[in-house]
Amino acid sequence: MLKIVSFKICPFVQRVTGLLEAKGISYELEYISLKDKPQWFLDISPTGQVPMLITESGNALFESDAIIEYIDEISAPVEAGLTPEDRAFDRAWSYQASKHYLVQCSTLRSSDKDTLTERTEKLRKAFAKAEKQLTGKTFFKGDTLSNIDIAWLPLLHRAAIIREHTGYDLLDGFPKVQAWQTEVMQTGLAEASVAEDFEAAFTGFYLSDQTWLGNQSKCSPANDSADNAYASSTCC
Repeated sequence: MLKIVSFKICPFVQRVTGLLEAKGISYELEYISLKDKPQWFLDISPTGQVPMLITESGNALFESDAIIEYIDEISAPVEAGLTPEDRAFDRAWSYQASKHYLVQCSTLRSSDKDTLTERTEKLRKAFAKAEKQLTGKTFFKGDTLSNIDIAWLPLLHRAAIIREHTGYDLLDGFPKVQAWQTEVMQTGLAEASVAEDFEAAFTGFYLSDQTWLGNQSKCSPANDSADNAYASSTCC
């Protein structure tokens, strides 16, 4: 069985587990602390970052893009009948998502309103590109789920949680993206691709009293232990 080494709130990990869930591939998860990385992990990880995929033969693969390609090579595609051109299109639009994961992380950790506004504008550039490209159908490319939808899942999922807890909508002004977010969330992949306590861990870090959104939220985390556990970490 494949094994994924993970940190609970890392968006790069969710992209990988989202693809595995969409394909119905069984896998094992092992969570580690980024503040206290186990030596066995450091021994096999050239970068010290998650996700890491350990294959059935025991080889350790790193870098989420490489892991995604490996999963696609050993299993049936999410979307059948793709040409090389189609797959290149998917990779390009998937990259538009993944390169904004850390932008979203830093945006949500903003300590004051001005910083939040400035960083949100940078993040909104990605959503503006998607808004222009979206057809208005169910998913990014039409009525069939694709690798693009899975790549954007972490961004859309986290935006939904922030909106629910604070009323702050990162997708405000992008009606096609909002409709797309709804459809992607309704697949159930968001919940299936994260730990059961993901939302508590996520809000504990991003809606703590160290963030402007946390101090403004209408549903601030009541448990300080979650904030303490993640306060000195990054999102992956």
